[in-house]
Amino acid sequence: MKRYLPFAIIVAVAVVTIGVGAMLYRAKMRVSPSAAAPPAGTASTAPADSQEKESLHARGPATAPVTLEEFGDFQCPPCATVSGVIDKLEKDYGPRLRVIFREFPLAMHSHAVEAAMAAEAAGLQGHFWEMHDMLYQYQAVWSKVSDVSHFFSAYAESLGLDVERFKADSQSDAVRARVISEGDLGVSRGVKNTPTFFINGTQLRGAFTPENLRAAIDAALAGKQSP
Repeated sequence: MKRYLPFAIIVAVAVVTIGVGAMLYRAKMRVSPSAAAPPAGTASTAPADSQEKESLHARGPATAPVTLEEFGDFQCPPCATVSGVIDKLEKDYGPRLRVIFREFPLAMHSHAVEAAMAAEAAGLQGHFWEMHDMLYQYQAVWSKVSDVSHFFSAYAESLGLDVERFKADSQSDAVRARVISEGDLGVSRGVKNTPTFFINGTQLRGAFTPENLRAAIDAALAGKQSP
């Protein structure tokens, strides 16, 4: 019995280590989804605004025939690039397009959660989209520093926010819960990377070039116009 004791200790330590690691990841990022993710290649058809109706981050009319929903990470370079593309699409399609943004900070990005919480904190003062745009515009600056709090506070001040309230909100449990909830929603719908897009509830596949996004929107519009 004694000769098996060291092996039992090693196994017990391994189990504890894995458990603690999982807890830390969950605290930093998001809770594991309560519902299983759909099989690969399966697109979710859940309505884009089926959850969090009061606090949904959306631009464009709810009656728009096409809804482009993004799960994004503010420290993700491709997300920053595509944000400019989406701005142009919004201008080109006008009231025919609604854009929704959902938080999906990735563990590989050291400041992604802080940035998501900064955007949500700004949203509590009615300036989510302004902070969204600023975080992407200056991503190359703040993503390279060790302490982003000073930069985010400066952005909040430039937007005319109550900075002290912003600081408190950006560290609050309620804001963290919002970020976790959106991450959970993404996982339950098969989101793994950023950016991930859905058009009218159907996940887009392939490269998110301006041409491909425009083609997907045009196809959705054509489908809405069909008898």
